[in-house]
Amino acid sequence: MAAATLCSALRRNSLLPLFETRRLRDLLFFSSSVDHAAAVGGTISPDPHSMVEYLVNSCRFSPSEAAKFSKPLAHLRSIEKPDAVLNFMRSQGFDGAAIRKVISLKPNYLCYNVEKNLAPKFQFLRDLGLSESDIVDAIVKNHGILLLNVQRSIVPKLEMWESLLGSRELVLKHLKKTRRFFFSSVEKTLHPNLKFLRDECGIPEERVSVVLRSHPQLISKKPESLRALVARADELGMPRQSRMFVRTLVALQNVSQERFEAKVELMRSFGWSESEFSSAVRKAPTFLCMSLDMLRRKVEFFINVVGYTTSFIADKSYLLLFCLQKRVIPRFRVTEMLKSKGLWTGQVCSDFDGVLKSSCIGLIRSHQH
Repeated sequence: MAAATLCSALRRNSLLPLFETRRLRDLLFFSSSVDHAAAVGGTISPDPHSMVEYLVNSCRFSPSEAAKFSKPLAHLRSIEKPDAVLNFMRSQGFDGAAIRKVISLKPNYLCYNVEKNLAPKFQFLRDLGLSESDIVDAIVKNHGILLLNVQRSIVPKLEMWESLLGSRELVLKHLKKTRRFFFSSVEKTLHPNLKFLRDECGIPEERVSVVLRSHPQLISKKPESLRALVARADELGMPRQSRMFVRTLVALQNVSQERFEAKVELMRSFGWSESEFSSAVRKAPTFLCMSLDMLRRKVEFFINVVGYTTSFIADKSYLLLFCLQKRVIPRFRVTEMLKSKGLWTGQVCSDFDGVLKSSCIGLIRSHQH
């Protein structure tokens, strides 16, 4: 803090040009370390407390965060590189929050050579057509880009994903929005996973590609984790030849075994058997992704208000995918209104699943005659 204050005062009084200010700041910043090393006859190393102070002042980390992130930077003897990295990132549109996010993920980025390690990656992303804000989003979501060699790693990954997703636009979309999208190894992860799904599971690559367009994380998983997901889907009795198999894998990857078991217990409390639960998942696997509270409220509404049996819900588990507040309740009120006016010719309970799937305007018109 004293070094920063002294330099600031000198510059305000025009006693030091910018270059000399930086040299003085570096000297003062590490002076205690030099003195200590000379005293004990050791090698020169920075004072860890000074690096903590630097991270607090330059990045606005909290003292506890700075203490944690300063450890990988203990070998630095100057703040020349950290200053260059931070200035470069700011010049590329990174605000304080984005800088803290990237540095917290890997503090060693502050040791990078801007011209050799950072500038080529940013230029490559610009050449792909990404705007400044797009590049910030892409790196915050996939900071591993900064670790990769452009020609040896980034280009092969780009080509691989483009062949899987079918377009460069989709690749760039996920690059900006999907965490760890670009981090998986082509040779160690992507190729083995594709081969496993295609050759061992018998799933056509085109079917996998369709699902990957919205859920690329599936193929980015470690091979052993993907095999574990397939084993869980097998336990549910989902045929690997079914078009729902890959979608079941996507659902299961977002639901831990603990959360899965909690949903099994909840539905058992409503009267579902284990086989009914498995059957429901096979027909509409994504209902597993909703919260326990929402699942409970939907089932209670269908049973207590609409009058469905638990077996009926298990057989038509797609009902659980409809939004309760925006679709299910409003449409049920419409059917009740039509019934009260004598415009409903069927049984509300037995016909309501069709109402949920149909156009509500069409529903009203069809019962006005």
